[in-house]
Amino acid sequence: MSSGHAARRALQAGAAALLLLLTGVATAPAAPAPAPALPPASAAPAAVREGLDPATVARLDAAVTATMKEHGIPGAIIGLWMPGRGDYVKSFGAADLKAGTPMKSDLHMRIGSVTKTFTVTALLQLVDQGRVRLYDPVSAYLAGVPGGDRITLRQLAAMRSGLYDYTGDHRWLDSLRADPHRSYTPRQLLGYAFSHPPDFAPGARWQYSNTNTVLLGLVIEKISGQPLHAFLQQHVFAPLKLTSTSLPTGSAFPDPHAQGYTAFTPDGAITTATTWNPSWAWAAGAAVSDLDDLHTWVPALVDGRLLKPATQAQRLRTGSVGVPGVSYGLGIAEVNGWLGHNGELPGYETVAAGLPQEKATLVVLVNSDVDRGGSYSTALAKAVTQVVTPDHLWDLPSPAQVGENQH
Repeated sequence: MSSGHAARRALQAGAAALLLLLTGVATAPAAPAPAPALPPASAAPAAVREGLDPATVARLDAAVTATMKEHGIPGAIIGLWMPGRGDYVKSFGAADLKAGTPMKSDLHMRIGSVTKTFTVTALLQLVDQGRVRLYDPVSAYLAGVPGGDRITLRQLAAMRSGLYDYTGDHRWLDSLRADPHRSYTPRQLLGYAFSHPPDFAPGARWQYSNTNTVLLGLVIEKISGQPLHAFLQQHVFAPLKLTSTSLPTGSAFPDPHAQGYTAFTPDGAITTATTWNPSWAWAAGAAVSDLDDLHTWVPALVDGRLLKPATQAQRLRTGSVGVPGVSYGLGIAEVNGWLGHNGELPGYETVAAGLPQEKATLVVLVNSDVDRGGSYSTALAKAVTQVVTPDHLWDLPSPAQVGENQH
């Protein structure tokens, strides 16, 4: 994988997050050298809640532990809620390999591009209030956006603006790799993006770009008069009592939390990214949450609990991303019937999605992104859905496959 493409892994979740959902993901760019294997951690499950039938529980335990062993995943938290069938909530492996601390289901985790679901919800709340319109050009709110008079807020939320993704910029990659504790402002991030020409005309096609969501964060601040983290707290987190969810303004990471392991280092060596500053991801991927909050958030995201029905309908008008079974709406993806998002950034990976047909919710939290071009969270989500919803797999292509489909 090229460093530029790896960079897009830096935060996407879009196409492999769907980029990363589909790729994008949000995982920091790939390291220049292959990473050594992480020390082995026991994947034996620590039971929290089991409401499914014993046979299904046994199959899930086996699928998760086998996937963790195959990929060398240090720790994971799996939450599955299926009304009428039961729940499955377990933690596996280690939260801290050095200390030997087991993973627990109540730990805070960095959730990468799942942040986009919150940011776009905030924008759509402003739409419901009549303070912005989805078809307004971004230039009506922010100056200096290349072609901003032709790029609508809807195109930004749907990943169809054509604006270059700053996480693919080599100068940005070098600066982050050199000092991962550095703080970035949204305008600095946009400076990297706008130094490149747009990749295509607005609306011409779909392409995951974190630049889009950073711009939406600035629009929300401009219209609301509040910092993005404060607006989200007041209008998204508080109404749903998401007490463990926040958008940090620096490297703050609430306790208790898991250590996050990454190979995004100058020499490719594995290290902990736990205290790294996620300001480079901001509105596109800097949020922190936990299993219980995501269990609350996913159904609210899927049913539009914080939005008017017509606005939610707009959100769920998904469009093709060039990969069978996968489409993208407004800050939300559909993967073979599952609605939600995934996210990756140095040290952490997440999947948070719901299956409306069964009113099911799936949350996968992992404390490593040392996945050599794949996705730990996708591998685990696929393993779980193969057992419980084989007709609806959470299955995303690798970044390389996404690239093949996008060009």
